[in-house]
Amino acid sequence: MPFSTLININSTFCRVARYLLIGGGVVAPLAMRAQERAAVTGTVGSAAGAGLELVTVALHRATDSVVVKTEFTNATGAFRLEAAAGERYLVSAQKVGYKRYWSPALVLPATGAVLPAISLLPSQAVALKEVTVAGRKPLYEQLADRTVVNVADSPLAAGATTLDILGRAPNVTANGTDELALRGRQGLLVVLDGKRVPLTGSDLAEYLRALPAEQVQSVELITNPPASYDAQGGAGVIIINLKKDQRLGANASLNVSYGRGRYGKAVAGGSLNYRRKNLNLYGTYTFNDRQYYTQFTFGRHFMATPTLPATRSNQDTYQYLKQLTNSAKVGLDINLSKRTLLGVSATGLTSKTTSETTSDAFFYGDGGALADRVYSQTEQDVSRPNGAVNLNLRHTFADSATASVISADADYARYRNARQLKLDTNHSSPALGPTELTGDQRSTLSIGTAKIDYSQPLPHRARLDLGAKVTQIASENGTVFYNRTGITPSDYKYVVLTDISQPFTYHENVNAAYVSLRSNLAKTTLQAGLRGEQANIRADLSGASVREQHYFQLFPSLLVQHTLNKNNALSLSVARRIDRPSYLQLSPLRVYLDATSYSAGNYSLLPQTSYNFEVSHTYKGKFTTALAYARTNQPFVITSQPSPDGDRVVVNQYVNLSTQNFYTLNLIAPLQLTKSWTLYANVLAYYNQYQGMLNTTVLDRGRLACNLTANNSFALPHGWTAELNGFYESREVGGFQVLQHRGQVGAAVQKVFWHKQATFRLNATDIFYTTPLRVTSTYDDFMESFYRRQDLRVVTAAFTYRFGNNKVTAARKRTIGADDELRRAADSQ
Repeated sequence: MPFSTLININSTFCRVARYLLIGGGVVAPLAMRAQERAAVTGTVGSAAGAGLELVTVALHRATDSVVVKTEFTNATGAFRLEAAAGERYLVSAQKVGYKRYWSPALVLPATGAVLPAISLLPSQAVALKEVTVAGRKPLYEQLADRTVVNVADSPLAAGATTLDILGRAPNVTANGTDELALRGRQGLLVVLDGKRVPLTGSDLAEYLRALPAEQVQSVELITNPPASYDAQGGAGVIIINLKKDQRLGANASLNVSYGRGRYGKAVAGGSLNYRRKNLNLYGTYTFNDRQYYTQFTFGRHFMATPTLPATRSNQDTYQYLKQLTNSAKVGLDINLSKRTLLGVSATGLTSKTTSETTSDAFFYGDGGALADRVYSQTEQDVSRPNGAVNLNLRHTFADSATASVISADADYARYRNARQLKLDTNHSSPALGPTELTGDQRSTLSIGTAKIDYSQPLPHRARLDLGAKVTQIASENGTVFYNRTGITPSDYKYVVLTDISQPFTYHENVNAAYVSLRSNLAKTTLQAGLRGEQANIRADLSGASVREQHYFQLFPSLLVQHTLNKNNALSLSVARRIDRPSYLQLSPLRVYLDATSYSAGNYSLLPQTSYNFEVSHTYKGKFTTALAYARTNQPFVITSQPSPDGDRVVVNQYVNLSTQNFYTLNLIAPLQLTKSWTLYANVLAYYNQYQGMLNTTVLDRGRLACNLTANNSFALPHGWTAELNGFYESREVGGFQVLQHRGQVGAAVQKVFWHKQATFRLNATDIFYTTPLRVTSTYDDFMESFYRRQDLRVVTAAFTYRFGNNKVTAARKRTIGADDELRRAADSQ
């Protein structure tokens, strides 16, 4: 498609979005004709007549018992549930130690309904059953705009890392460099506990590998986020919510786990929480000691150049890693008044990784004769101390459920990285003198953000959201590489390699604002949003090459949901998004694996923009079929190419292609096969096509692929639960790469005992060891294939003990805060 045509499409798309938003003045009056909301009110008490506090009262659709609204009763046992008038509902009430209550079906009138007083009868047997079966959240929940994975209750999460649980989530995959993808597409916004993770690619994978799954409450997967989220992340958003104790009074928990694959993996931690009516003070800490390996088998073919003959090589590389991490979070929430909440929190994650890599490479000439043998040993010591603080304020302007709300967040984060390298290389055929390369790499990233959001409910179930955010980022990166000369230690001299010891600085300022209008008609929900972002970027390489960018872009989004009848609903979403290159993808500083390969950024890398379209159908509120298309301009993909230095060293870096066309069909089926067996099945079929050119290699490649995920949950006798998870990824295309099929099967059991205070978990992952990855990259002048194996077949035992008050209070609804400022700071990690 001609570039001028794309510009016209972009301009037209943005004008249409402006009209949609300006047309809010038209949508609001239409909403006036929408169906009114009404309230169901009542009280819940004991058989003796005393009001019961903190009873869970739920409003269900009468047709299929799907929960519409849930609330807790107050101190007097009163409750209030709002929903659309004119529909048929059921009301349920449950509390530990009492029989569950169900009301007769009722039609909710526009004037509201008052239920007769509800009396709960004590029943210890029923209470225990509710705790062990009905009280547990399903592992997967399919909501209107996202998929929720409730990690906290999964026995497979014991002893795992956050990267492990994401790898088992439906539609989440990783390529040969551990870059995460959602529905087969890369370019994600990752939000951890309301804050954006400042990493991409392998650095993001290392960060998530350092974060124990024991700290994670849930994961949310959103393919088309609203305008309130940053425009970064063409493929969507992954939200990782950490655990937070909601029990009243003083509470604590301790957890410990040990897993064994080829090496050991130990996790220990705990949490403290003190909560009363107007105050919540909390803290968590986890220590992680993990040892693992990565093993590569490379095959490479170098075509002849004017200075070098054609060569092929075979190589075996083995890397041992030991990682020690300490992660902690402390926070304080205060009710300044009945409607004003103030929160402050601080998080920290320190990671110390040491690795030893041995590599043996054999190079052969055209005739098959051995031309060179290169043996190298690489030692690296990487320290990553990271920290962030947040201050947030939320104020509700009235006690009514339809009151306006304003929230503000201020964040400051600092990420440091210190990498020490020692690379010894020996050429044995022909014999050459040994060489030693040492490196001292240090980087610091500072990020400051300020954000404000305002939500104004409008008459008749409409809502207007507004917000603005300012982000300031400064990244300072310095590297000094030394080459050792001399034969004996007395002759050693270290010479600075000035051509690769270049400082790199990056400064970015993004000013953003958004407006979003949501209207709920009788059977239709409409949400239109527009986000504007002004970016000011300056990249400075060695003080000699300066690159500046200043641009403003609009990112419209539209979501329409329509209920056809009680069993069928349709949804349509359209959005424009952007992916700016990460700092690692831009920085030319080198990170060595061994003597034959290193990774480096591409100083000339440009942002990629995408248009995303999706239409979905939902049957009976749970079976979903979704068709989607995305077109990305200037997509960046990972490449492997011979170094321009003229040697046989391979460089891994990102480059821009011309276009990417991506078509998907997604089928989701949550099934209750028996009373105790739940299956969540997910099928994703997609066609991925890349077009572009790298040097003399013209790429026009597409392939049909599929991902299958099946998670089985079982309620076993005597309070045991079990989980069986499996996924399969077919052969797929990723730019110049072709990734072969792979899969995994994991199983786990769990037992809760000692009056729900203790939990024991036992799991086994990658039981058949089917996750090793095979990747082939093909270019006109070079071809590479590799086979990667990792320490993923692990058996883990875990124990958790909770003590303190078991009384639960309603959780404070926290704002996302600076949820989207931090993704692309990879070089400092």
